[in-house]
Amino acid sequence: MSGSLNITSATADPALLDLPWDLPLDAWPNENIAALPKGISRHLVRFAHLSGRVVAIKETTSEMAKREYEMLRTLQSLEIPCVEPLAVITNRTNEDAEPLNSVLITRHLKFSLPYRALYSQTLRPDTATRLVDALALLLVRVHMAGLFWGDVSLSNTLFRRDAGAFAAYLVDAETGQLYPGGLSNGQRENDLEIARVNIAGELMDLEAGGRAADELDPIRVSNGIVAAYRLLWKELTGSESFSSSERWRITERVERLNDLGFDIEELAIKTDDQGTTVRIQPKVVDAGHHQRRLLRLTGLDAEENQARRLLNDLDSYRVSYGDPEADEEMLAHEWLVRVFEPVIRAIPRDLKGKLEPAEIFHQLLDHRWFMAQNQSRDIPLAEAVTSYVKDVLRHRRDEATVIEPSTGEITIPIDVTDDETAAAADADDTAADDAADWRLKV
Repeated sequence: MSGSLNITSATADPALLDLPWDLPLDAWPNENIAALPKGISRHLVRFAHLSGRVVAIKETTSEMAKREYEMLRTLQSLEIPCVEPLAVITNRTNEDAEPLNSVLITRHLKFSLPYRALYSQTLRPDTATRLVDALALLLVRVHMAGLFWGDVSLSNTLFRRDAGAFAAYLVDAETGQLYPGGLSNGQRENDLEIARVNIAGELMDLEAGGRAADELDPIRVSNGIVAAYRLLWKELTGSESFSSSERWRITERVERLNDLGFDIEELAIKTDDQGTTVRIQPKVVDAGHHQRRLLRLTGLDAEENQARRLLNDLDSYRVSYGDPEADEEMLAHEWLVRVFEPVIRAIPRDLKGKLEPAEIFHQLLDHRWFMAQNQSRDIPLAEAVTSYVKDVLRHRRDEATVIEPSTGEITIPIDVTDDETAAAADADDTAADDAADWRLKV
């Protein structure tokens, strides 16, 4: 390693010094490289092991690396979903003292995947639509923060599963420009057109490679981001007028925004001179309404749709089994230790990397509901856990450290052993405060 190496990092990690910075990134030895799928990039990007975690390393110019590092740090402070910047390394040279490209290091977003790794063989229209909807929400949040992205695409985004939908995270910020005074309509429309054209091109590329379903229409799907974006933008920022006798519509508007996952900082309400018409203009804080409530009640950190689903189950538990005299925080703690945590502990150790705990719980609830519908009876939670582990979870690929399969490769189902089945059925119920088995009650 060259002695002139320059490392800029918010958090010092001595292990950075152990990586082979005197080699071009494409020449790094296999023991340093983590085999993870990555999206298409104009720069060379590789994943590497660092202090027991995985980081993404991108070779670029010194100026671009520093600029993107600062931009990602700013976006994090604004609570925009994006990858976490770790360091910038400049003044790299090889053993002959010849200069090498600078690098930007970001933390790998666990359980996230590039869009090309989210489907096993061909991209279906409904999956493509969900990806575009997630990207539309991310673009709205970016614009509300005053950021002109400049290169909106599926390739510059990572996706995490979110209770049947996807949550999108910004990856590439090198073209971004922040405007503290907010974006003009022209700047927003420019970003939107960039997104539409890029998405259409990416989907056409999949189509040409035989990796898109025959019924997928790249133009229709790419146009969907325009429609989804404008609908969200209008709901979040548009004003609304109605008769003063329809004051219930104020509450309705707030509830619609909460359902979208946004909190309200303030609501501007104006009436006309006659007092017959009311005009409201919301000032939205940010996405994460359900995330914040779940975190406050249980300490669980989940995606927005996952949080909504877990809160629904918590509310159902409160109605069915809770003490009417207990406050919300006490019942939330009871649900956490008697329902959620025993379910997650029941997952065999070798399967815990398949999905995030909140996503596992969401999928378990769906699986239990389908079992009840098919069998026309209530399904005890322990039985649902056993069935879900054996018939669903065991056959999924790991998304914590997923390795992209070769073309045409398929996963062969492996039957769960009797010991594993028993372990799943005998989930730890030590948190129960009486002798009864909680799994027979929920």
